[in-house]
Amino acid sequence: MKIAIPREQTPHDNRIPMIPSDVKRLVQRGAEVEIETKMGEPSGYTDDVYESEGASVSPDRQRLLSDADLVLRLHKPPLEEIRLLKEGSIHISHLDPFNEKEILDAFVAQGVSTVSMEMIPRITRAQKMDALSSQASIAGYVAVITAAEKLNKMFPMMMTPAGTIAPSRVFIIGVGVAGLQAIATAKRLGARVEAFDTRPVVEEQVQSLGAKFVKVNLGETGETQGGYAKALSEEQIRLQRQEMAKHCATADVVITTAQVFGKKSPLIVTGEMISSMKKGSVIVDLAAGNGGNVEGTIAGEEVVIDGVTIMGLTDVAGRAAEHASQMYSSNLLNFITEFWDNDAKQLVLRLDDEIIRGCLVAHKHEIFSETLKKVT
Repeated sequence: MKIAIPREQTPHDNRIPMIPSDVKRLVQRGAEVEIETKMGEPSGYTDDVYESEGASVSPDRQRLLSDADLVLRLHKPPLEEIRLLKEGSIHISHLDPFNEKEILDAFVAQGVSTVSMEMIPRITRAQKMDALSSQASIAGYVAVITAAEKLNKMFPMMMTPAGTIAPSRVFIIGVGVAGLQAIATAKRLGARVEAFDTRPVVEEQVQSLGAKFVKVNLGETGETQGGYAKALSEEQIRLQRQEMAKHCATADVVITTAQVFGKKSPLIVTGEMISSMKKGSVIVDLAAGNGGNVEGTIAGEEVVIDGVTIMGLTDVAGRAAEHASQMYSSNLLNFITEFWDNDAKQLVLRLDDEIIRGCLVAHKHEIFSETLKKVT
């Protein structure tokens, strides 16, 4: 099987699809791996290192893609490159399939079997392939470090000859993978941490990390089968915002992580709530790339409203590119090896497998995902 790994072309994101040691593991299984020239350089890996692990290197991007049986990427591809892929080949990357209908249609027209890394089901067996979780854990860490750098205060309490410095207060909204990592990081830095989530089931996880769980009586809430928070009713949103306002007003840092899979991110922090916050406080909106949780957020930019700095971070995991690449590479490798046929020396998509049914979005000129069929 010919595996092609083209160089990523997204500005300001130094992550790469696969690191050399994982390429070596594919070669050992009998794969023929070819990378585009300088594919690994953004994360510090030279072409020589990949060649020493058994890969070949080519500057011809178009031929690389058109010859491949399997293409591995990090980001979704441009339309013109989908048309280069041969019928019957397999493409694996992030795709944003709910919002990128044109890209999905192009894969269907080309007859390419297409795996969306966002659609890996959240089941125990697939945890090692879950790229959303691996990248979200890095995003939670980066959000806290970025906020700490921006805030004009220190995080920990300090006893000094000049007096006692009170710890900064950090309020985290949304306790998924990113939120939990943000809690852990803020606690390590010595902050006083509070957290809120619509799912009461996460209270124990929050407390185990040493943070206070903010309880709001919203009535019936919970999570979807995939482990995501369910969308709230208008009345639940009103009650949530009412309680959120109290905690935002006392916080030095607010980090929002709330996203509803396949939909625009919910608005949680309103302009009124921002105006009640302390001057000099910082908000980091990790949902900025999908509409944002904060009123006034601009994706990829930093704005100041009523003395509060709002950071609309995008491609957050790319700020720790080396480790983010290592984790994503491992996710890809684990997926491939799970479905690798050692005799045929190729990836075989077992269509009756629960993981494949969840993440295979296009196959043989048709939409394959039952979830996507309902919305396309």
